[in-house]
Amino acid sequence: MTVNVTEGGGMLDVRGLRKVYEGKGRRVEAVRDLTFTLGAGELACLVGPSGCGKTTLLKCVAGLLAPTDGEVRLAGRRITAPPPGMAVVFQEYGRSLFPWMRVRENVELPLRRRKSLDRKRGGELVEDALAAVGLADAGGAYPWQLSGGMQQRVAIARAVAYGPEVLLMDEPFAAVDAQTRAELEDLVRGLWRERGMTILFVTHDIDEAVYLGERVLVLSASPTVVQEQVKIDLPAERDQLRTRVAPRFAELRTRVYEQIQLAKRGDGAL
Repeated sequence: MTVNVTEGGGMLDVRGLRKVYEGKGRRVEAVRDLTFTLGAGELACLVGPSGCGKTTLLKCVAGLLAPTDGEVRLAGRRITAPPPGMAVVFQEYGRSLFPWMRVRENVELPLRRRKSLDRKRGGELVEDALAAVGLADAGGAYPWQLSGGMQQRVAIARAVAYGPEVLLMDEPFAAVDAQTRAELEDLVRGLWRERGMTILFVTHDIDEAVYLGERVLVLSASPTVVQEQVKIDLPAERDQLRTRVAPRFAELRTRVYEQIQLAKRGDGAL
């Protein structure tokens, strides 16, 4: 099932995005022509063959990397640098947390950029975010005292405390075990429903994409375009036991898998 995306008007608009790397006599077109829109409050997952440019795309969307052509807009505003209405959760949570800072200080860090935010309100946002990810009592600990899954919860709490309009997540659960991954997937869906954020979730795991998303964007092999956008018409209430064994889940997973295999071979959509 393919989603028809209307032109413009979304919370996050990516239009004709192209990225070419040049240097040392080499020229690599990583992203050729990416166009898609995320509506306000939508949770979309992005998958594709290995090396297809998912991280390059995310860096361009986040304003961390300038595109060669095209543009990205957040609520109608063109992104030319990291925008105030966006937060990013990276895969390597260990590198994104400062080990010499306590958990509470790590979560508070991006809030210091907000000059209009007083210390009391900042503290309230930090405590609220820690409670939201199940770490209400961990504020005084250091990251190295926590498990990998708990450290990633701290990274998510930091993003939540910032109160972003759009949350970008770059394969955030790739480095944790299967049980922790399932718990974090449910945490993300819970936060999304409670807080109404627009989320673009990049993953290499097809099952994760189908379980989490309301839509799955399948990228082609590099140089990258959007090959297909698959609507995930599963119930809004999902759980790890029943949802993953549902016939419709299997059908959607197969559809996404077929598209990725076609992308690897460089074929068109089915």
